[in-house]
Amino acid sequence: MFLSLSVICLTVAVLLAQVNKMTAEPIADARAMKLQNAIREVVPAFDNDPVAEAYLMPDGSGDSLLVYPAKRGDELVGFALNSYSDNGFSGTIRIMVGFDMEHKIVNYAVLQHAETPGLGSKMTEWFRESSKPEQSVVGRDLSQGKLSVSRDGGDVDAITASTITSRAFMEAVNRAYSAYSNSREEAYTGATVSTDKEEQKPTVEGGDNDE
Repeated sequence: MFLSLSVICLTVAVLLAQVNKMTAEPIADARAMKLQNAIREVVPAFDNDPVAEAYLMPDGSGDSLLVYPAKRGDELVGFALNSYSDNGFSGTIRIMVGFDMEHKIVNYAVLQHAETPGLGSKMTEWFRESSKPEQSVVGRDLSQGKLSVSRDGGDVDAITASTITSRAFMEAVNRAYSAYSNSREEAYTGATVSTDKEEQKPTVEGGDNDE
């Protein structure tokens, strides 16, 4: 019996190793494609490879964010930043935020969250609804001040019944802007930045009941 169980366990282990080997590359390719698409969605049109040119930049809170410079020819047209907040209703929210060279938000993409479907999950579209400028962050000039929800004295309408999620989203955007400001300054001064890159986290969908 012991010998039989050993053979079965060994066989299963070998099979699992082979399956993992066969799927590792496709999974990595899918993640890379998702990252490229997110960058393309949030910055002006570019013709470089932002992922290959990515670098880390301090975000002003003791951490660093991955910055993806978007260029057309030799001209910088914007930056995409992989930002986050750990204060979502159900944990970490990770977003890609894009800025042009005039401090304005071009767009954003939600990369990861575990907020409640139908409540906090609405952030994927809520903050870029063009027909409702009071809740959209697209086009806002953050050099005029950080974003906050109206309940906290700001001018962005929070997601209905999801103030916690909305605050976390604003935190992630403001964190991205801090790193953007540093990147923009470095771009004009020609200073050196770190090129060590963090591992990209996969997208997670899921659950919250704010308030």
